[in-house]
Amino acid sequence: MDSLRQILLMALDIAYFIVIAHVIMSFLINFQVLNLRQPIVAQIWYGLNRLLEPIYAPIRRFLPPMGGIDFTPIVLFFAIQALRIVVSNNVY
Repeated sequence: MDSLRQILLMALDIAYFIVIAHVIMSFLINFQVLNLRQPIVAQIWYGLNRLLEPIYAPIRRFLPPMGGIDFTPIVLFFAIQALRIVVSNNVY
């Protein structure tokens, strides 16, 4: 049972870092440090979008428009942390 808990926690850690990478890339693209015309940057960006958009879409339907600020990753961070707490506390 402990192995299953560790696998679930590792999957949640990976999801957490994928969201962090998406947020950092979004800042770098918006501040024009990264350019989407570069093939590797575009591939990573579109890959991250394909991974995260199915998760972001239901959260965006729930959140009201905030005037150009996207709080979806913050809500997802809270959800991931809540799942980590639930998995850690309910092992047995």
